[in-house]
Amino acid sequence: MPDLRMNLSDTRNLTAKKKVDTKYVLRKLLHYMKPYMWFIVLVFLLNIISSALTLVGPELCGIAIDCIDPVNGTDFDSITFYCIILAVIYVISGIALYLSSVGMAYVSRKMGKRMRADTFSQLLSLPVSYFDSRQTGDIISVLSYDIDSIVTSLSNDVIMVLRSVVEIAGSLAMMLYIAIPMIIASPAVSSPLLIIFVVTIPLTVFTTQFIVRKVQPLFRKRSAKLGELNGFVEEMVTGQKTTKAYNCEEKLIDDFEKKNVDAVDAYAKAEYYGTMTGPFNTFISNISLTLVSVIGGLILFLSPAAATLGQISSFMLYSRKFSGPVNEVSNVMGEFQSAFAAAERVFRVLDETPERDIADGTEVLTDVQGDVEISHVRFGYDPDKVILKDFSLDVKKGQTIAIVGHTGAGKTTVINLLMRFYDPQSGTICIDGKDISTVTRDSLRRAFTMVLQDTWLFAGTVYENIAYGNGDVTREDVERVCKAAKIHTFITRLPQGYDTVLTENAVNISKGQKQLLTIARAMLLDSPMLILDEATSNVDTRTEQTIQQAMRLLMQGRTCFVIAHRLSTIKNADKILVMQDGDVVEQGTHESLMASGGVYRDLYTSQFESY
Repeated sequence: MPDLRMNLSDTRNLTAKKKVDTKYVLRKLLHYMKPYMWFIVLVFLLNIISSALTLVGPELCGIAIDCIDPVNGTDFDSITFYCIILAVIYVISGIALYLSSVGMAYVSRKMGKRMRADTFSQLLSLPVSYFDSRQTGDIISVLSYDIDSIVTSLSNDVIMVLRSVVEIAGSLAMMLYIAIPMIIASPAVSSPLLIIFVVTIPLTVFTTQFIVRKVQPLFRKRSAKLGELNGFVEEMVTGQKTTKAYNCEEKLIDDFEKKNVDAVDAYAKAEYYGTMTGPFNTFISNISLTLVSVIGGLILFLSPAAATLGQISSFMLYSRKFSGPVNEVSNVMGEFQSAFAAAERVFRVLDETPERDIADGTEVLTDVQGDVEISHVRFGYDPDKVILKDFSLDVKKGQTIAIVGHTGAGKTTVINLLMRFYDPQSGTICIDGKDISTVTRDSLRRAFTMVLQDTWLFAGTVYENIAYGNGDVTREDVERVCKAAKIHTFITRLPQGYDTVLTENAVNISKGQKQLLTIARAMLLDSPMLILDEATSNVDTRTEQTIQQAMRLLMQGRTCFVIAHRLSTIKNADKILVMQDGDVVEQGTHESLMASGGVYRDLYTSQFESY
C-alpha cells in the first residue's frame, strides 16, 4: 500500500496558516460545558462575589485616609473600624476565590475526562484510511497534549479572565463615580482624568485585538509542529533496532534536530508575538497611572474643594486595579490562543466521519457459508493511482485461495477490500450473494479470522493475549489451541506459564513466538472464513513445517485467503492467483501453473534458487 503520509507536512503547514475558527471552538466547548452548567454558574457567582468585594477596598481606603486630620485630630477609632472591615472583606473574597478556583478545576477535569474518552472512542470508530494518512505520534499528541492544554486553560485562565472582567468593569464604574463630582466642581482641572481613559482604554483594546489576530495562526502552527515532532519520535522509538542495525543514529539526530528546530521556532514565534500584548499594555497603564497621579496632585493644589486626598487616593487605587487585570488578560491571551488551537485540533478529530455503514437498510450478515464473488472491482488508495483495475474472483465455500506476486502487486489491497477497510471505486464484492456494502461492517468482520504479518500483542498475560477477542473461552480452550499450534510446551517453560506477563510489544519473547501466539489466537475463533497475510513470515523454516499441520486443521472447512511470499506454503491451495500491477495474470493450481511455464514458475524457481 502506498505511503499516504508523504505530503503530510505540506498539508499541516497549509492548515497551520489558517486562523483558528473561534466560533466553532466555542460552540464545541459549550457542548462539553452543558452537563456542568449549574456548577459553572455557581463558580462564576463565587468569582463575581470575590471580585466585587475587592472593589470595595479602594473606597474604604480613601475614607480611612480622610479620617487623618493633622489639624483637628485623627479619628483612630474610625480608621481601626475600616481596617477591620477591609480585613473581613478580603478574607471572604479570598475564600470565595478559592472555592471558585477549586470548582473550575473540578469542572475542567470532568470535561477533560469526557473529551479524552470521546476522542479515544472516536479514534476507534475512524476508518483505516484515517490512520494510514497520519503519523501515530501526531494522533497521540491530540489525545494527550492538546486536551491537557484545554484543561489547563479552563482551570486557570478562565477564572482569571472572568475575575479580571469584573474588576475592570467595576473599577471603571467606581472611577466614574469618583471623577464625575470632581469634574462638576472643577471641570477645567478634573476633566483630564477621564480624557486619559478615553484614550488609553480604546488603545489597549485595539492593540490586544490586533496582536491576537496576528498570533492565532502561530499557535495553530505550534500545535501542528509539536504533533509532527511527536510523530517522528514515535516512529524512531518503534524502529530503534533498525536504526542501530544500520548505524543511522547520526542521520536521525540530524533529522530530529531539524524537526526540533522547526518546533522551537514555532514555539518561539508564538510566544514572542503572544507576549507582546502584556508589556505594551503595561507601558500604557504605567503612563496612565503617572498622568493620574500628576493630575490628582494638581486638583488638590489648584482646586482643593473639588476633591479630598482620600478621593484622589481611591481613584488612583481604582486606576491601578483597572490596569492590572487588563495586563493579566493580555498576558494570558497567548495561552488562550494555544488552548483554542489545541481545542480545534481535538474537535476536528471528533468531527471526522466515522466508519459507518453507508447503505440504507444495512443488515447483519448471518449464517455465512463462505462463497465469495468479486466482480470488476476498481480501486486505488489515491484515485489518480489505480491499483486494482478490473479485478474479479469467484470463490466457493471451503476453497483455499492463495494470492502471490511481487511487492506492490495489490495482494494486501484485495484483503483490505474484503474486510471493508476501504471501499472500491467501482465493482461489487458479495458474500453468499449479498453485497458487502449492504451489510454491517461488524458482522462482516466477524465472518473472518485474520492472522497478519505484523504481530500485535499487548501488555498482559499470555492467556489474555491468546483469548483476546473471544470472551467466552476457557483455560482449557486456550491450552487446546496452543497444543494444536505446537506452542504449549514453549508457554509452560515461561516463568509463570500462561500467566506470564508480556511486556509492551512483547519484547520478552521472540518474533517467531509472537507470530505463533497470534496463530493460536486465530484458532480460537470459529469464523467461516480465514485470512492469512504472510502469517508464517516471521517463523523459521523448521517451525513453519511444524505448524503446517496445525494450520491445515485451522483451514479445514473454511474459505481461506492466503497471501504468501513463501510459495512452498501454498502448494496445496485450490487456486493460486498470480497478480501483477493490479491484474490477475495467471491462476490455477500449483501443478498447472508450474506446467504452464509462466510468471508463477519464474517466481517459484527463483525463490528456491535463492536458498
